[in-house]
Parts: sequence; structure tokens; C-alpha cells
Amino acid sequence: MSQKIRVSELPDFDPAEYLHDAEDIAGYLSAVLEEDDPNAVIEALGTIARARGMTEIARESGLAREALYRALRGGAAPRFDTVMRVMRALGVRLAVEPDEDRAACG
Repeated sequence: MSQKIRVSELPDFDPAEYLHDAEDIAGYLSAVLEEDDPNAVIEALGTIARARGMTEIARESGLAREALYRALRGGAAPRFDTVMRVMRALGVRLAVEPDEDRAACG
């Protein structure tokens, strides 16, 4: 007979534990960006910053550590320049490409 497993007994999943290098980070952030959910993007940046070390990212971005935590928590709406500073500190950048599903013909 199989043993029942309660969801509450499962370990928490923390994506930060799987972000080991720039390729992992870029893949994770790209997948989140495809969701078209700004809040998820901010939370993903927070996860990546935790994986890299909040103190290091705060120093490299020029933001206070506490301000970085506030800016990257769920439900936050950081300014775009804050997001860009964090992304630069994380070693990633935004790239623009045509959306084939929405691109205008012409």
C-alpha cells in the first residue's frame, strides 16, 4: 500500500537554490518574463538577488540593503531605474525582440 504524503510536509521549493551561474539566472528570468506578470518579474529579481547575495547586489546597485528588500518583495512597484540598477548588478539585461504573435504586418 502506498503511503500518503501531505502537502504541508513537503519541503519548500526555493528557486534561489538552483541559480548557480549566469546561464541559470538568464533562463529563469526569461521564463518569468514570458508570463507577462510584472509582480512575478519583481519577485524573480528578488529570488536572484538572494541567490547572489543581497548585500553584494545592494552594494553593486548602489541601493541600501533594506531598500533592495522592499523593492523586490511581492506586491512592490519599484521604479524602472531601480529595476535596471538591480539587473545591471545581477549581470543581466533586457533585450527586445519582435513578438511574432502580435507583430503588425506591413
